[in-house]
Amino acid sequence: MIRRLQTLAVSHFVFCFLALAATCTLLTAYITLFTSYWPITTAYLVFLFLDRNTPESGGRRSEWVRNWSLWKWMSDYFPCTLHKTVDLDPRRNYIFGIHPHGVLCIGSFTHFSTNGSGFSHVFPGFTSYLTMLPFWFKMPFFRDYVMSGGLTPATRKAIKHTITRPGGGHICCIIPGGAPESLNARPGDVVLLLKKRLGFLKLAITNGVPLVPVFSFGDHALWEQKPNPPGSLIRRFQDSSQKWMQVALPVFHARGIFQYNFGLIPYRRSVHTVVGEPIEVPQNSNPTSEDLMNLQEDYINRLRAIFDEHKSKYLPEDCKLIIN
Repeated sequence: MIRRLQTLAVSHFVFCFLALAATCTLLTAYITLFTSYWPITTAYLVFLFLDRNTPESGGRRSEWVRNWSLWKWMSDYFPCTLHKTVDLDPRRNYIFGIHPHGVLCIGSFTHFSTNGSGFSHVFPGFTSYLTMLPFWFKMPFFRDYVMSGGLTPATRKAIKHTITRPGGGHICCIIPGGAPESLNARPGDVVLLLKKRLGFLKLAITNGVPLVPVFSFGDHALWEQKPNPPGSLIRRFQDSSQKWMQVALPVFHARGIFQYNFGLIPYRRSVHTVVGEPIEVPQNSNPTSEDLMNLQEDYINRLRAIFDEHKSKYLPEDCKLIIN
């Protein structure tokens, strides 16, 4: 019975990630235009306009939602485990750089947008905020659901709001590789898009916030993905979709709900997320390119050190980390 509940929880997540935003938008449009319940959705759309700045101001998180049993079932499905290498100071704020993106950000979401893997016990005194594409916060009802988990837009304003909050104890969780990195997620080597991702480094420097490298071992291998080497027809289509729609379209598959041969449900493969030591970043309001490059070099070296130290425990020995 418990395995069925775990599969149900993961199915709910996959549906939410892939279809809930479109479902909410189409249903809102239908009710507004074609039913007698239009005053309800019209009132909500007015609220949506008035509430448009809330996502960038910390959102509207709900600890009740974050503590649903659903998330514990989802975490146990793989299972997902959160590992802390050092204690962090709850009087300070931090930026977590999380790698890899994976197809659907399983490790990032489970650990930092829910309490399914015990975030509040591993990091007592801290509140985590995971960033995602701003586009999703324009979707009616869907945006309220994701905000309840502590998700905020991946914008400069939203990130700065989190890392400059007084009193400390706030963690802004950023996935630097973003949606384009999902196109590289498949069993085998771990391929990251990082060398051109300087925005989160600049935010750390200009605000003097410690930067923490985080690596989710196994997140890249939860689904198979159709081969899409650079230059191929499918990759050109995916890159174009990313450019114009802001959404990556990985062609992925794994197992089904009631059978194990084919479907969109991820494999039951463990995900171990290791949170490294913080990098102290002196505040500099006007960092030079050299400052950014030096911080990036240090960050990549720390990330590689995490990978090399823990790879033998969680990944095949021949697995390599490739950073582009």
